[in-house]
Amino acid sequence: MPVYILGIESSCDDTSASVLMDNVVLSNVIANQQVHKDFGGVVPELASRAHQQNIIPVIDKALKSANISKSQLSAIAFTRGPGLLGSLLVGTSFAKSFSLGLNIPLIEVNHLKAHILAHFVVQPGKEKKLPEFPFLCLTVSGGHTQIVIVKSYNEMQIIGQTMDDAAGEAFDKSAKILGLEYPGGPLIDKYAKEGNPDAFTFAKTNVPGLDFSFSGLKTSILYFLRDKLKEDPMFMQNNMTDLCASIQSAIVNTLMIKLKLASKQTGITEVAIAGGVSANSGLRKAVSDMQESAGWKVHIPEFQFTTDNAAMIAVAGYYKFL
Repeated sequence: MPVYILGIESSCDDTSASVLMDNVVLSNVIANQQVHKDFGGVVPELASRAHQQNIIPVIDKALKSANISKSQLSAIAFTRGPGLLGSLLVGTSFAKSFSLGLNIPLIEVNHLKAHILAHFVVQPGKEKKLPEFPFLCLTVSGGHTQIVIVKSYNEMQIIGQTMDDAAGEAFDKSAKILGLEYPGGPLIDKYAKEGNPDAFTFAKTNVPGLDFSFSGLKTSILYFLRDKLKEDPMFMQNNMTDLCASIQSAIVNTLMIKLKLASKQTGITEVAIAGGVSANSGLRKAVSDMQESAGWKVHIPEFQFTTDNAAMIAVAGYYKFL
């Protein structure tokens, strides 16, 4: 008898609901919030209000798209954290009430573990090679940067993480310095494809072990541009593609140095990336190249499962349910 899991994701500014039959995705609905663009970043109060407006229509659409009724659900999985408190409360409150009304289990899911387990979401009619345990996963997003040993669906060990800012934040803050719209990370990626990654060099913080630091890189970019703009007020406009390529190269190189070290120290060559920044073309290429140069077995998520989505919450809930 199949297990039907409803996943609910509301950790930041995307309201998402997904229905899985076992680990096969039947629907994955995401409502984005455009209101934050005017503010250059997510405003928590506005995010939670938008979640309240979106959550019922999104869940209704997910159930209809999956072509099942709520009475067929086996359990409800929801994001328990980490995330914005007000946003999490909306998803948590709805999930609690819905599970109570249907008298089915309620499963709390760690958002970061869900990003990793997104690799186990299977789409109907599509063949997919799943990671084998144990594997290393570099989880990179706007709020988190971690290297994790994934021992099983429910057992994971963090062996490295950022000591200050996340890589995704470094992308977005650098984009803001460059005057690009929010979210700036994808725009840096877009311009970087046309630029020279070796055009400019920025100072990077050398942290021992497998931990990361990106605050020094952001400061280096800020001071570099401040000095250049004194000499030439049009410096940014005239060098935008090279600046973006150099910034992206600095961030990706920092990530790859630690990921290579983690593989060497653990002896694990089964490697995955996850999280919003795993959509970055520079990072995807750098990890893919390691298949030939270092013999890694690499797992790169599909674009729809890189950013926050409920399919990853549902699949994490499925394995906890089992």
